[in-house]
Amino acid sequence: MAEYQLQYADANGQVHNQVVQGASDSEVRDRYARQGFLVYSVKAKGGALVAGLRLPGSGKRLNLEKFLIFNQQFVTLIRAGLPILKALDLLAERLTDPKLRPYINTVREDVRKGTLLSDAFRAQGLFPKIYVTSLMAGEKSGNLTEVLERYVSYQKLALGVRKKVLVSLMYPSVLVVMVILLMTFLLTYVVPSFASLYSSMSTQLPAITLYLIAIGNGARTYFLAVVAVLFISGLAFSWWARSDSARERIDRVKIKVPLLGDIWIKYQVAQFSRVLSTLLTGGIPLVQGLETSADSLGTPLLRKTLAKACQSVREGQTLSSSLAATGVFPPLSVDMIEVGESTGALPSMLGSVAEFYEDDVNTKMTALLSLIEPAIMIFMGMFVAFVLIALYLPIFSLADTVK
Repeated sequence: MAEYQLQYADANGQVHNQVVQGASDSEVRDRYARQGFLVYSVKAKGGALVAGLRLPGSGKRLNLEKFLIFNQQFVTLIRAGLPILKALDLLAERLTDPKLRPYINTVREDVRKGTLLSDAFRAQGLFPKIYVTSLMAGEKSGNLTEVLERYVSYQKLALGVRKKVLVSLMYPSVLVVMVILLMTFLLTYVVPSFASLYSSMSTQLPAITLYLIAIGNGARTYFLAVVAVLFISGLAFSWWARSDSARERIDRVKIKVPLLGDIWIKYQVAQFSRVLSTLLTGGIPLVQGLETSADSLGTPLLRKTLAKACQSVREGQTLSSSLAATGVFPPLSVDMIEVGESTGALPSMLGSVAEFYEDDVNTKMTALLSLIEPAIMIFMGMFVAFVLIALYLPIFSLADTVK
């Protein structure tokens, strides 16, 4: 018998955390669920994970696009009348992602032994919590097909928004890389070549040329050292940024960045609203949906903020007032959620919030990038013009002297 850290709520809404013994996490969950408790999480004591769970930093990541294809096929087979076990048998042999095959095979074996589908997926430690929670809701309500279809629709929208953002950032990123390469080439090759030419000439060089030559010689001499320092600094920053406290500090800096901070927070609000809307529509209770939505966000600052809001909701406060008290959510989103609560249409209103902010983020990203691209081109042109003037000015001066 192993020990597990259990978090659950009783009939009065009081949350309890205690260490219990059980044969597996699913056995502990089922035992307390049969007693009428609302189970939030069951984890191996001490943070150790049972067999099959993903270790932090192990590098195992889920390809969401190929996982979406798997779920589309899974829904089609179940809707066609195939039992879950038979559908898993067929899909395990025809997966488009070979890395996903061992996990689906393990899920299939667990289901064959009598484990619930949601518990089998949860035990792998690889799949999103929203997916596992959606499966659990589908099993309890008997509408597994509808719940999976909602998840597929959500995943399509989420991937679509993410692709739009990445495509928007691609061209400016290429421009920045090209500018850096051009500056490196000019400073480490072109400028030192002209410097060796001018050193053989007994002529007084202009101050702008002397400054540029000094910069170029320094860049050429210390080029490898600078690259090494930048590389080591990048590794050190990535190692430091792994902790939640460091990532929370980074998130606070992101929020304060002009223009970009507003876009970032609205993107996170849209993602949160989309996830919570999907869970509530699938029959998940509000408190549990809030916890799952918070876990789906990759930002420790918002997870911490939503944890406070979840506690307020658990104590009887409305969702809108709890979110407003955080001071992070935009006022318009809070007002829309308040309307959804008062009219009894919170899931659909959350979907409207997500759509509104997704469109707003897309519009502002397009406007911002339309300003960044000319700025990069202007900077590159000014730098090249400075280098050319500084390098050719002595030649023009020498020509005037000869005349």
